[in-house]
Amino acid sequence: MIDKGAEIPARRRRSARTKPALTRQAIVAVALDLVDQAGVDAVTMRSVADALGTGPASIYRHVTGKDELLELVLDRVLAGVRVPTADPRDWRGSLVALAREVRQVLLAHNDIAAVAMSGPPVGDNLARIAEALLAILRTAGFPDEVCAWAVDRLSLYVTADALDTARQRVAGSGGSEAVRRRWAEVAQYYRDLPADRFPHTVALRDALFAAGPVDRFTLGLELLLDGLAAHRSG
Repeated sequence: MIDKGAEIPARRRRSARTKPALTRQAIVAVALDLVDQAGVDAVTMRSVADALGTGPASIYRHVTGKDELLELVLDRVLAGVRVPTADPRDWRGSLVALAREVRQVLLAHNDIAAVAMSGPPVGDNLARIAEALLAILRTAGFPDEVCAWAVDRLSLYVTADALDTARQRVAGSGGSEAVRRRWAEVAQYYRDLPADRFPHTVALRDALFAAGPVDRFTLGLELLLDGLAAHRSG
Protein backbone atom coordinates (compact mmCIF):
# COMPACT_ATOMS: atom_id res chain seq x y z
CA MET A 1 0.00 0.00 0.00
CA ILE A 2 1.28 3.49 -0.92
CA ASP A 3 1.73 5.82 1.99
CA LYS A 4 0.24 9.05 0.57
CA GLY A 5 1.39 11.00 3.56
CA ALA A 6 4.99 10.20 2.68
CA GLU A 7 4.53 11.55 -0.85
CA ILE A 8 3.86 15.13 0.21
CA PRO A 9 7.35 15.92 1.54
CA ALA A 10 8.85 14.32 -1.57
CA ARG A 11 6.75 16.57 -3.83
CA ARG A 12 7.75 19.58 -1.80
CA ARG A 13 11.39 18.63 -2.14
CA ARG A 14 11.01 18.32 -5.90
CA SER A 15 9.25 21.71 -6.04
CA ALA A 16 12.01 23.35 -4.03
CA ARG A 17 14.64 21.87 -6.33
CA THR A 18 12.90 23.27 -9.44
CA LYS A 19 12.42 26.80 -8.06
CA PRO A 20 14.36 29.20 -10.32
CA ALA A 21 17.58 30.44 -8.80
CA LEU A 22 17.68 34.09 -7.79
CA THR A 23 19.96 36.01 -10.14
CA ARG A 24 21.19 39.56 -10.46
CA GLN A 25 19.37 39.81 -13.80
CA ALA A 26 16.07 38.85 -12.19
CA ILE A 27 16.57 41.36 -9.39
CA VAL A 28 17.31 44.16 -11.85
CA ALA A 29 14.26 43.25 -13.93
CA VAL A 30 11.96 43.45 -10.89
CA ALA A 31 13.50 46.76 -9.81
CA LEU A 32 12.93 48.16 -13.30
CA ASP A 33 9.28 47.08 -13.14
CA LEU A 34 8.93 48.99 -9.86
CA VAL A 35 10.49 52.09 -11.43
CA ASP A 36 8.12 51.89 -14.39
CA GLN A 37 5.10 51.48 -12.14
CA ALA A 38 5.82 53.90 -9.31
CA GLY A 39 9.16 55.65 -9.82
CA VAL A 40 12.65 55.38 -8.41
CA ASP A 41 11.51 55.95 -4.82
CA ALA A 42 9.49 52.73 -4.98
CA VAL A 43 12.67 50.68 -5.22
CA THR A 44 13.94 49.41 -1.87
CA MET A 45 15.64 46.19 -0.98
CA ARG A 46 12.44 45.18 0.81
CA SER A 47 10.11 46.00 -2.10
CA VAL A 48 12.30 44.08 -4.54
CA ALA A 49 12.56 41.12 -2.18
CA ASP A 50 8.78 41.08 -1.68
CA ALA A 51 8.18 41.09 -5.42
CA LEU A 52 10.52 38.12 -5.77
CA GLY A 53 9.00 36.23 -2.85
CA THR A 54 12.16 36.25 -0.79
CA GLY A 55 13.86 38.27 1.94
CA PRO A 56 16.17 41.31 1.66
CA ALA A 57 19.14 39.21 2.77
CA SER A 58 18.86 37.23 -0.46
CA ILE A 59 19.04 40.43 -2.51
CA TYR A 60 22.18 41.58 -0.69
CA ARG A 61 23.96 38.47 -1.91
CA HIS A 62 23.77 39.89 -5.43
CA VAL A 63 24.00 43.68 -4.97
CA THR A 64 25.58 45.77 -2.25
CA GLY A 65 22.51 47.94 -1.76
CA LYS A 66 19.91 50.19 -3.34
CA ASP A 67 22.43 52.54 -4.96
CA GLU A 68 24.16 49.77 -6.86
CA LEU A 69 20.84 48.22 -7.80
CA LEU A 70 19.55 51.47 -9.29
CA GLU A 71 22.78 51.94 -11.22
CA LEU A 72 22.25 48.50 -12.72
CA VAL A 73 18.66 49.42 -13.57
CA LEU A 74 19.80 52.63 -15.27
CA ASP A 75 22.37 50.72 -17.29
CA ARG A 76 19.70 48.19 -18.30
CA VAL A 77 17.51 51.06 -19.53
CA LEU A 78 20.35 52.65 -21.48
CA ALA A 79 20.94 49.38 -23.31
CA GLY A 80 18.04 50.54 -25.48
CA VAL A 81 19.93 53.60 -26.74
CA ARG A 82 21.05 53.33 -30.36
CA VAL A 83 24.22 55.28 -30.99
CA PRO A 84 24.96 56.81 -34.40
CA THR A 85 28.16 56.33 -36.34
CA ALA A 86 30.43 59.35 -36.02
CA ASP A 87 30.17 61.49 -39.16
CA PRO A 88 32.54 64.50 -39.25
CA ARG A 89 30.43 66.02 -42.04
CA ASP A 90 27.37 66.22 -39.78
CA TRP A 91 28.59 66.22 -36.17
CA ARG A 92 25.75 68.49 -35.14
CA GLY A 93 23.06 66.23 -36.58
CA SER A 94 24.69 63.22 -34.93
CA LEU A 95 24.71 64.92 -31.51
CA VAL A 96 21.08 65.99 -31.86
CA ALA A 97 20.04 62.47 -32.84
CA LEU A 98 21.89 60.89 -29.92
CA ALA A 99 20.62 63.45 -27.41
CA ARG A 100 17.01 62.86 -28.51
CA GLU A 101 17.51 59.11 -28.40
CA VAL A 102 18.86 59.16 -24.84
CA ARG A 103 16.08 61.48 -23.67
CA GLN A 104 13.38 59.30 -25.25
CA VAL A 105 14.77 56.12 -23.69
CA LEU A 106 14.99 57.71 -20.25
CA LEU A 107 11.44 59.09 -20.45
CA ALA A 108 10.11 55.64 -21.32
CA HIS A 109 10.97 54.57 -17.77
CA ASN A 110 9.36 57.08 -15.44
CA ASP A 111 11.93 59.11 -13.44
CA ILE A 112 14.92 56.78 -13.94
CA ALA A 113 16.93 59.86 -14.93
CA ALA A 114 17.03 60.69 -11.20
CA VAL A 115 19.61 57.94 -10.78
CA ALA A 116 22.01 59.64 -13.17
CA MET A 117 21.40 62.98 -11.45
CA SER A 118 22.12 61.62 -7.97
CA GLY A 119 25.82 61.06 -8.62
CA PRO A 120 28.33 59.86 -11.20
CA PRO A 121 26.95 56.43 -12.22
CA VAL A 122 28.95 53.82 -14.07
CA GLY A 123 28.01 50.98 -16.40
CA ASP A 124 28.76 49.41 -19.75
CA ASN A 125 25.99 51.26 -21.56
CA LEU A 126 26.83 54.59 -20.00
CA ALA A 127 30.39 54.07 -21.19
CA ARG A 128 29.13 53.07 -24.64
CA ILE A 129 27.13 56.30 -24.97
CA ALA A 130 30.00 58.43 -23.70
CA GLU A 131 32.31 56.75 -26.22
CA ALA A 132 29.86 57.57 -29.01
CA LEU A 133 29.70 61.22 -27.93
CA LEU A 134 33.49 61.46 -27.80
CA ALA A 135 33.80 59.83 -31.21
CA ILE A 136 31.39 62.36 -32.75
CA LEU A 137 33.25 65.32 -31.23
CA ARG A 138 36.82 64.14 -31.87
CA THR A 139 36.25 63.14 -35.48
CA ALA A 140 34.64 66.56 -36.02
CA GLY A 141 37.89 68.23 -34.98
CA PHE A 142 37.13 69.55 -31.50
CA PRO A 143 40.09 69.89 -29.09
CA ASP A 144 40.42 67.07 -26.58
CA GLU A 145 39.64 69.28 -23.58
CA VAL A 146 36.48 70.56 -25.26
CA CYS A 147 35.45 67.00 -26.12
CA ALA A 148 35.89 65.83 -22.55
CA TRP A 149 33.98 68.70 -20.98
CA ALA A 150 31.28 68.83 -23.67
CA VAL A 151 30.35 65.20 -23.01
CA ASP A 152 29.79 66.06 -19.37
CA ARG A 153 27.73 69.18 -20.12
CA LEU A 154 25.63 67.59 -22.86
CA SER A 155 24.92 64.53 -20.73
CA LEU A 156 23.91 66.73 -17.81
CA TYR A 157 21.54 68.78 -19.97
CA VAL A 158 19.82 65.75 -21.50
CA THR A 159 19.47 63.94 -18.18
CA ALA A 160 18.21 66.99 -16.28
CA ASP A 161 15.64 67.73 -18.97
CA ALA A 162 14.42 64.13 -18.93
CA LEU A 163 14.10 64.18 -15.15
CA ASP A 164 12.24 67.50 -15.13
CA THR A 165 9.84 66.28 -17.82
CA ALA A 166 9.27 62.98 -16.02
CA ARG A 167 8.50 64.70 -12.73
CA GLN A 168 6.04 67.03 -14.41
CA ARG A 169 4.27 63.99 -15.82
CA VAL A 170 3.85 62.30 -12.46
CA ALA A 171 3.39 65.38 -10.27
CA GLY A 172 0.30 65.05 -8.11
CA SER A 173 -1.76 61.99 -7.45
CA GLY A 174 -4.07 62.87 -10.32
CA GLY A 175 -1.42 62.20 -12.93
CA SER A 176 -1.39 64.19 -16.17
CA GLU A 177 -4.57 66.12 -15.30
CA ALA A 178 -2.98 67.31 -12.06
CA VAL A 179 0.12 68.38 -13.99
CA ARG A 180 -1.95 70.43 -16.44
CA ARG A 181 -3.89 72.02 -13.60
CA ARG A 182 -0.71 72.92 -11.73
CA TRP A 183 0.89 74.48 -14.79
CA ALA A 184 -2.28 76.48 -15.42
CA GLU A 185 -2.04 77.82 -11.87
CA VAL A 186 1.62 78.74 -12.35
CA ALA A 187 0.88 80.48 -15.65
CA GLN A 188 -1.92 82.46 -14.06
CA TYR A 189 0.36 83.51 -11.22
CA TYR A 190 2.84 85.02 -13.65
CA ARG A 191 0.10 86.67 -15.70
CA ASP A 192 -1.16 88.38 -12.55
CA LEU A 193 2.20 89.87 -11.58
CA PRO A 194 2.17 93.68 -11.44
CA ALA A 195 3.72 95.19 -14.57
CA ASP A 196 5.38 98.02 -12.68
CA ARG A 197 7.53 95.58 -10.70
CA PHE A 198 8.01 92.83 -13.30
CA PRO A 199 7.80 94.59 -16.69
CA HIS A 200 9.83 92.03 -18.67
CA THR A 201 8.10 89.02 -17.16
CA VAL A 202 4.68 90.52 -17.88
CA ALA A 203 5.71 91.42 -21.42
CA LEU A 204 6.69 87.80 -22.07
CA ARG A 205 4.02 86.08 -19.97
CA ASP A 206 2.44 84.33 -22.95
CA ALA A 207 5.73 83.30 -24.52
CA LEU A 208 6.97 81.89 -21.19
CA PHE A 209 4.35 79.15 -21.38
CA ALA A 210 3.91 78.83 -25.14
CA ALA A 211 6.19 75.88 -25.94
CA GLY A 212 5.99 72.27 -24.86
CA PRO A 213 8.81 70.19 -23.38
CA VAL A 214 10.08 68.89 -26.73
CA ASP A 215 10.34 72.39 -28.22
CA ARG A 216 12.11 73.67 -25.12
CA PHE A 217 14.51 70.74 -25.14
CA THR A 218 15.30 71.34 -28.81
CA LEU A 219 15.97 75.04 -28.28
CA GLY A 220 18.22 74.40 -25.30
CA LEU A 221 20.17 71.80 -27.23
CA GLU A 222 20.60 74.13 -30.19
CA LEU A 223 21.91 76.86 -27.90
CA LEU A 224 24.46 74.45 -26.43
CA LEU A 225 25.58 73.31 -29.88
CA ASP A 226 25.85 76.92 -31.10
CA GLY A 227 28.26 77.60 -28.26
CA LEU A 228 30.12 74.36 -28.86
CA ALA A 229 30.61 75.16 -32.54
CA ALA A 230 32.68 78.22 -31.64
CA HIS A 231 35.33 75.92 -30.11
CA ARG A 232 35.81 73.70 -33.14
CA SER A 233 39.35 73.59 -34.46
CA GLY A 234 39.84 75.06 -37.89
